[in-house]
Order: sequence, then structure tokens, then C-alpha cells
Amino acid sequence: MVNDWSEVELKNNVTALAKLAKIYKMPVVLTTSYEEGPNGLIAPGLKEMFPDVEIIKRQGEINAWDDPNFVKAVKATRRKKFIISGILTDVCVAFPTLSAIEAGYDVVAAIDGSGTLNQTVREAAISRMVHSGAQIMTWFPIMAELQGDWKKSTAPDMVRLLTEHAVKYGLIVSSYVANKPNQTIVPKDFKA
Repeated sequence: MVNDWSEVELKNNVTALAKLAKIYKMPVVLTTSYEEGPNGLIAPGLKEMFPDVEIIKRQGEINAWDDPNFVKAVKATRRKKFIISGILTDVCVAFPTLSAIEAGYDVVAAIDGSGTLNQTVREAAISRMVHSGAQIMTWFPIMAELQGDWKKSTAPDMVRLLTEHAVKYGLIVSSYVANKPNQTIVPKDFKA
């Protein structure tokens, strides 16, 4: 049902977002809509990336916020700001985003970690979320905001993430490494 991104782009973006969560040791909440129904299992690879995270298996609630177990898991993170993505921007992302904002949370919708039927539907969903107070971002500026400074200890992880998931940026890094191979922000095993 995702037509506003290619499958390759969507998988790349979701994987990059998941890696950000791991790098920054952010709490992760995973949920499925109705595994026995039309929506099926969680996206391949996510469970493998977060083997210790229990998947909240909703029993049919379309809006994840309508499931008390999902809300309980979000509250258990003890965070008031969270990043959300899901398969359908206008449903899986927009519905819980609006509910979370109403409940007092600051929500960043990772727009490239979700998708929908077409550009028009995406723009309508974005408009609805923005008018309710959500921030709309993509994984790259989310990464940059979390990193904030290339001198942080996570810089090598960010360089690796960028070379794996933002190929054009990876070319810049490769050029830089070729000229200055002993820089501390570059992973030790990085090959230019």
C-alpha cells in the first residue's frame, strides 16, 4: 500500500531510524495492528534488531493509542517526547500522533519511516498532524539533532550510519577519509 516511497527507500529509512534508536539507546515500543488479521506481522528485521523488545500485539485497535498496553509501554519509557513511524502515514502514524499530543506528548513523526497510497494522502496527513502540533522530520535531521556535535562519542556510529543509509553523504565521508585517514570521527574499520 506504500506508493509514495519505493520499497528500497522505505526499508532504508526504517532501518536507519531503528539504528538511531540503538545508537542513542532510546527506548523502543513495537506494535502490530492485528497479526491474525489483514495487517500481519511486524516489518521483517525490526524484531531481529530489537530482540529484547516485546511486541505489543493489538487485538484490532487501528489507533495504537486505543490499546492500553501500547499506552502503558509508552508511559513506561518515562519520556514525554517520542518519534513515531508506521506503515501508513495517514493512519498508523497520524492517529496515535494526534492522540499522544492530546495526552501531552511532544511527537516527531518520522515521515520517511512510513508511507501511504500517494503524495496527496501524505500531504493531507502531514497537514493534519502539523496543525495538531506534531513535528514532521526525516531520519537524517533526526540524526543530526540527536548528534548535535561531531565531537560526541557517537560520531563514529553516525559516520557508519550515514555511509550505509545516506549513500551520497557516504561518498563525502570517503573523500574526507582518503585525505585524512586518522580522524577520530571515522570508524576504525572504515574503508575509503
